[in-house]
Amino acid sequence: MSSQTGDAGSLEVEPMPGYLDLITRASSVMLRAWRDCSTCGLELSKRTLLDNAYITWTEIALFFFCAFLWTQVRRGLTESLFKPLAQWCRLLPKDAAKMPESTWKLVFYTMSWSYSTYLLFFTSYSFFHDPPSVFYNWKSGMPVPTDIAIAYLIQGSFYGHSIYATVYMDAWRKDSAVMVVHHIITLALICFSYAFRYHNVGILVLFLHDINDIQLEFTKLNVYLKSRGGGYYLLNDILSNMGSVSFSITWFWFRLYWFPLKVLYATCVSSLQSVPNIPFYFFFNALLLALLLMNIYWFLFIVIFVVKVLKMKEVNDVREYEDEDGNKTAAGLHRNPQAANNEDDAGHHNSAQGKHVQNGVTKEKHL
Repeated sequence: MSSQTGDAGSLEVEPMPGYLDLITRASSVMLRAWRDCSTCGLELSKRTLLDNAYITWTEIALFFFCAFLWTQVRRGLTESLFKPLAQWCRLLPKDAAKMPESTWKLVFYTMSWSYSTYLLFFTSYSFFHDPPSVFYNWKSGMPVPTDIAIAYLIQGSFYGHSIYATVYMDAWRKDSAVMVVHHIITLALICFSYAFRYHNVGILVLFLHDINDIQLEFTKLNVYLKSRGGGYYLLNDILSNMGSVSFSITWFWFRLYWFPLKVLYATCVSSLQSVPNIPFYFFFNALLLALLLMNIYWFLFIVIFVVKVLKMKEVNDVREYEDEDGNKTAAGLHRNPQAANNEDDAGHHNSAQGKHVQNGVTKEKHL
């Protein structure tokens, strides 16, 4: 580990650029790199892949095993802990169906983000404060430090599981198709960055993205809990509002400010300064730009969400389909016949009249 950061300590830390610097310098560097790449094409890509990609069959087997393991662990925790907890909290049927998903994601992302935070701020790695250092001393086939390899195995296998879970286990939402694409791109970034030894920048990308998932699931859980048992709980309402505010702020700060100005600037500009013939330069930057575009797409949901809160004074997930009923809930939860009564179904939606019913109060749907 010290071999990667030793030389970087003597270099002056480059100040973080602004948006204008990123656009002008990145575009000029990428355009110049494209013009200079006279031999770019399928044959060069194939040769570069064979010469610079390093991944073993053991690592591939570990990936599939851990992805399968995440799925089984989630199913086990859902049946033995999350569903009984939802029943014990007496959540409304629609909320009880989605609580296991949010609880699972909150547990995982809290764990993964805490570990990436430890790597970036409590070890000798200087990637966050000096993003260009992710490419210092880079060599094709260089060994991956054990602590970073563990993070890659955890994250890569989880996103492999998440592709399956989004389609077959999670509640389907308006952005679920985009979520599947996001998981595929993220998994491609994780696998290829590991194989090409761009693991340093990968840890920085994971750190900048996982924190928002923690806040999102925390907020959603408090939205579910604030109306448990047909009542109203002020503490959960306050926590859901605080979570929504912090989620909106950190989404912009981490994903739309730090991510492009720290990561994209390093990969588009600094990478060629440290490694002039860096492999798959355009491929990796295209994936990172696609990730940025999806972050912007989801930021539009956040804007709609903020408008909804200001108009209705109520925190809800704007990605949910409004005509969603409790049919999946009844199938997904092992509820007793007494709990599945008409009051639960009428307590959440009255779609025939086009109105939103919550806690016995009818409200017009503004969005």
